Amino acid sequence: MQRSGAEIVVRCLQEEGVEFVFGYPGGAVLEIYDAIFKQSHFKHVLVRHEQAAVHAADGYSRSSHKVGVALVTSGPGATNAVTGIATAYMDSIPMVVLSGQVSTPAIGLDAFQEVDMVGITRPCVKHNFLVKDVKDLAVTIKKAFYIAQSGRPGPVVVDIPKDVTQQLTEFDYPAEMAIRSYVPVKRGHPGQIRKAVALLKEARRPLVYIGGGAVQGNAENEVRALVDGLGLPCTNTLMGLGAYPGSGDKCLGMLGMHGTYEANMAMQYCDVLIAVGARFDDRVISIPSHFLSQPKKIIHIDVDPSSIAKRVKVDVPIVGDAKHVLHDMLDLIGQSGARPAPDGLAGWWQQIDKWRSYNSLLYKPSDELIKPQFVVQQLHKVTGGDAFVTSDVGQHQMWAAQYYGFNEPRRWINSGGLGTMGFGLPAAMGVQLANPGATVACITGEASIQMNIQELSTCKQYHIPVKIVTLNNRYLGMVRQWQEFFYGNRYSESYMDALPDFVKLAEAYGHVGMRIERPADVEPALREAFAQKERLVFMDFITDQSENVFPMVQNGKGLDQMDLPAHMSDIQQAPLENNRDYGNMC
Repeated sequence: MQRSGAEIVVRCLQEEGVEFVFGYPGGAVLEIYDAIFKQSHFKHVLVRHEQAAVHAADGYSRSSHKVGVALVTSGPGATNAVTGIATAYMDSIPMVVLSGQVSTPAIGLDAFQEVDMVGITRPCVKHNFLVKDVKDLAVTIKKAFYIAQSGRPGPVVVDIPKDVTQQLTEFDYPAEMAIRSYVPVKRGHPGQIRKAVALLKEARRPLVYIGGGAVQGNAENEVRALVDGLGLPCTNTLMGLGAYPGSGDKCLGMLGMHGTYEANMAMQYCDVLIAVGARFDDRVISIPSHFLSQPKKIIHIDVDPSSIAKRVKVDVPIVGDAKHVLHDMLDLIGQSGARPAPDGLAGWWQQIDKWRSYNSLLYKPSDELIKPQFVVQQLHKVTGGDAFVTSDVGQHQMWAAQYYGFNEPRRWINSGGLGTMGFGLPAAMGVQLANPGATVACITGEASIQMNIQELSTCKQYHIPVKIVTLNNRYLGMVRQWQEFFYGNRYSESYMDALPDFVKLAEAYGHVGMRIERPADVEPALREAFAQKERLVFMDFITDQSENVFPMVQNGKGLDQMDLPAHMSDIQQAPLENNRDYGNMC
């Protein structure tokens, strides 16, 4: 039996077990939408903007172990999706984006709503396809799903001309997929693993540096076995939060530009560093030359060979899936008994505890003004630390990462690499649909939420009861912080003096709106909001405008040259006690 290209698209999605497609119809994809109307295997979620469709598919994927799917039309529909595609690409999120295209005879002729989607997305996808023959459609979609979720995950675009969706052919969907030119490595080289274990045995100041690859690679059990089994300190990147429990005594917290004092100092002064699914990016180590000024041996585990030694020279590169590599390392450690010497490790922990005792995340509470950190801490208390938390980008994102304390992977959903404002709300929609009945909170700012606030309409239509926690300081908060630090308090275009009444706006969309202005009302408001399990509640917390995110590593500074909160000012230039090898504290 012959089927149209549109029907083949739908059948392919059914074969892949797709539950939700996030999209927005238009002329080039109407055949596909008509085929969707005739089936009941998966549900389509109509967003109000194509960027939100891709972010929702992204949130769905990050919070599950599945590939997110978005469907957009040609021209502006396709270009509106690019920001979401780039967001997923930077954070290695598996996704398939189906875009409509003008009919094949019109390609290249500046037809109505034509853009070169393959050309536009080439720099920000794992791969992309333009399907010109309906006979190639099924196998191309199979390839897209295979590529998206294997090796280092990422988004794959399949651009489908309208005439291809109308043409007829036999449906034949491959059961398996193998691509001769694409064979991702899963297992690490045994010789390299032996070298890593030998280095670890000689370490006196070891540190495990955990990135998003440990989360995407489902390596949390192996990470925890390594850290707990050997008693090693560990630190998480922004994307790696939850791979090791934030409440665990071996966890030093997040590192990097806004990392904890103890995490950054340990990262700078360790002698053997085990990097698991992390890429030493600029927001983590700042300047490579300064980071490497303190001698250290580096073991770098990553499924993507192009990420290894991209920014820093490493001593033991191991290409492979984090879960498999760590499993093999643990087996070898168990067989050989190789582990760091207890006396060296004890001294290292003593130093770390000294750094930790300064409590770099301490802030001054207030009875008059709501501190944003306090809101996040109360959110953790009310949700029992068990919520899925999405965020947008800025100060609120950093406070969420610093103060929520994620104990499980895939609970912290944020745009790390691209830093996309407008990500939080649509991502929360995808998370909620992937995890029905779960508690989902979107921590955002009054500027970020307006980037995709139209998705309140989508939430109303599909009864998506996410809870929005807006830390409203009436500024583009991180922009204001940088302008205060580096631009002489010249707040150029960072003051939001024309904000809407978010309570009325939420109510206009059919949701519950709350405005909270006093610290004493924070916890009661959160409890009231989360008690309304079937409703979206928009909480507008009016927070202290002057609050900044600390610690902070300025551009051009090293990890041990942090700007610290006021209560630590007296130790910024003090040398480390009895540890000449570790240099100065800041």
